[in-house]
Amino acid sequence: MCRVETDRDRIDEILFRRHTGSQGGVGQANWDGRMKTTFVNLTGKGGGLNVADEIEERLREAKMLPGRKKIPRTNLNRLLSAEAFRNRVGISCNKGKFQFIRKEDASLAALARIAKDLADKKITLDDVWDVERKSAYLDQLEGEGVLPTAADAIEPSKKSKKTQAKPLPKPKAKKPERRTHLIPQEDYGVAWAGRLQRQRAIWEELQFALELEHHPNAIAVLCRVLLEQSVDNYLVRAKLTTAFEHDALAKKIISSAENLHQKAKIDKRYLEVIRKARTIDAIISVDTLNKYVHSSRLAPSPDHLTAIWDTFAELIVLCLNE
Repeated sequence: MCRVETDRDRIDEILFRRHTGSQGGVGQANWDGRMKTTFVNLTGKGGGLNVADEIEERLREAKMLPGRKKIPRTNLNRLLSAEAFRNRVGISCNKGKFQFIRKEDASLAALARIAKDLADKKITLDDVWDVERKSAYLDQLEGEGVLPTAADAIEPSKKSKKTQAKPLPKPKAKKPERRTHLIPQEDYGVAWAGRLQRQRAIWEELQFALELEHHPNAIAVLCRVLLEQSVDNYLVRAKLTTAFEHDALAKKIISSAENLHQKAKIDKRYLEVIRKARTIDAIISVDTLNKYVHSSRLAPSPDHLTAIWDTFAELIVLCLNE
C-alpha cells in the first residue's frame, strides 16, 4: 500500500519513527548505524541534544528572540543538523554538549539573525531541505558579514596552577588499540552534499569496509583518490586561480592549504606541515602516495597509511565542507 504525503515535516517524522524505533520497536524497519546517522545529520532528529532548544534558551537570556513570533524549531534543527553547519555559526554540540566556539556575542548575533529569518518565514523548509541549500543560506550570511569569523575565536583560558600537598599517582599508560580501518570510527563533521557522492562512497569504504591488515594496496590507492577529489572540490568551490584540476596534486594541495590559511581555517603550523608534504623523500608526502599507485617496488604498510591519513585528514574535511 502506498501513502502520499506532501508535508515534509510529516515525512521526516514518519521516517524517524519507522526506522529508529517507536512503541518498543513495533513496525520498525531496521537501519544500520550509518543509515541512522545519515538521517540524523540531515534532519537533526534523534540526535539526543535538541539544538533549537539550546539556542532559543540562550537567545531568551540575551533578550534577542525575534519578538512574539515563534521560531520554527524543526527548521532550525534541520539547518544546524551537522557539526559543520553548527561550527559556521560559532557553536558546537560535540559529544552531546552545547558550547560556543566563537565569542558568544558574535555567535548570538548570527543565531538571532537566523531565528528572525525563520520566524519571519524569509527562510522556510525548502531553503534548508538539503546540504546544498543549507550551505547556500549560510554562504549568504557569511557574505553579509553576519557569521562569526576567525577574529572572534575564543582564546584558551589560562588555568591557574594549584599547589597540591601530595602528587597524584600517574595513571598507567594503556596500550593503544590497533586501528583496523584507515579512517577512525568517529564523526568528522563532513556535510555530505549531493555532489560529493563519489567522495562519500570512497570515505565509507575506507572507514567501514577495507581493513588495513588485509587491503593495504586498495586503501593506498583510494586514499590518494579521496585526497585529490577533495582538493578538486575545494578548487572549484573556492574558485581558486592559483591551481586548477589538471595541475599536479602537490600544487593543488599547497594552493588549497594556503587559501585555507588566508581564511584562518588552518593555522600556520598546519600549513607548514602540508607544505612539507611536497618533499620527495619524506614518507608522509604526495610523492609517497603517487608511488603507491605507480611503483611496483614500494608496498604500503598500515603504519605509513595511518600516518598519511592523520596528516591530511583535517585538510580533506575542510576541502569537502567548502
